[in-house]
Amino acid sequence: MRDSSRNLTERLINPMLNGSAKTLPLPKQSLISLLQKLAELGFTGARLPTNSGGSGISMLEYGIGFEQIPPVIALALMAHEGSTARLYADGNSEQRKRFLPDFVSGKRVFCTGSTEPDTGSDPRGVRTQLYFKDGKLVLDGRKMWISNVTVCDAILVTCLDRRNDKDGQRVVKVVVERNHSPFHSASIETIGYRQGWFGEAVFDSCQVFPENVIESDKGGTAVLKSSWSVNRPLFSLSAVHLAQNAYNLAVEYACMRKQFGQPIASRQLVQKELSDIATAIATSRLLCYQALSAIDDGTGTEGNSAMAKRYTQNACREAIWKSMNLFGAMGLSVEAKIEGWLRDVNMIAVGDGTNEILSLIHGREITGFEAFRGPIGSDRSLH
Repeated sequence: MRDSSRNLTERLINPMLNGSAKTLPLPKQSLISLLQKLAELGFTGARLPTNSGGSGISMLEYGIGFEQIPPVIALALMAHEGSTARLYADGNSEQRKRFLPDFVSGKRVFCTGSTEPDTGSDPRGVRTQLYFKDGKLVLDGRKMWISNVTVCDAILVTCLDRRNDKDGQRVVKVVVERNHSPFHSASIETIGYRQGWFGEAVFDSCQVFPENVIESDKGGTAVLKSSWSVNRPLFSLSAVHLAQNAYNLAVEYACMRKQFGQPIASRQLVQKELSDIATAIATSRLLCYQALSAIDDGTGTEGNSAMAKRYTQNACREAIWKSMNLFGAMGLSVEAKIEGWLRDVNMIAVGDGTNEILSLIHGREITGFEAFRGPIGSDRSLH
């Protein structure tokens, strides 16, 4: 799994990224071609059972392959595949039959719209609403920080169900197909992942098909929250990818660069720094693998995944910073590449849970006490 994913990266993904503008999103067709290649490895249906087009791979296998993919493409894959998994988990048989084949094959790009300008870590705080207007079902609201939104063919939107109750607080999801239900999307410029597809979506009386409404007996946000337990260690493995790249260059440079007549690799402090970097990468990788392996054997928890993401993002960001410092002034240059990886790793700190939220999720699991909002298990508990 690792070697196949690495081969695809070296043969196809890296040349595509290196041959494109570093500060502009890749064309949509580039993403589609990559998704179709990733589908051959089973990555676009990793969380689906084989009888629904899934690959049958374990989450640990998925993570091992995922780590080898350049992070900007890995995030697009995770957004696409995770949305497909949510549709499978909550959707009915007709919806699965209609949507899944094109998403699993990579023919159409999929994403999820959950976060809003005033709603992030609390998915039950959404204000986007679904209601009838002049006899037609429409969607109104705004979603932000959506991976793939500017190039997606469909988006899975979390919203309030106001079809029968104008003040209703029930949360449902709806698949909005761009070609049938046009909506406005725009890119958001970010510190890193600049070749990717971050953006926002605005739904202004956007007419949707009634048969695209997903009504789950699990609750409107249950599957969304459970999917984060897989996403968090996966996302964190992109930080491991970046730190490993930075470390490899730092070792090579330290053995080549001479000061006072000797390679700086012979100096005690340089060796100590390299040891610290290698340790941070190894512990981060293993913590993510452990979280994914626990999901495979049924013992995975939100706290376990939260711990993996919080630790890994912090440890790998420090590892990249230390690698950059070993280059001295050269580390400040774009030519050395590490400054770009340092920008990219900072993107991982916020997506799928900030460090502060993750610490509360883990702390709740350790102590049995909710940090706020009342006892665990209440409808408004923190996720």
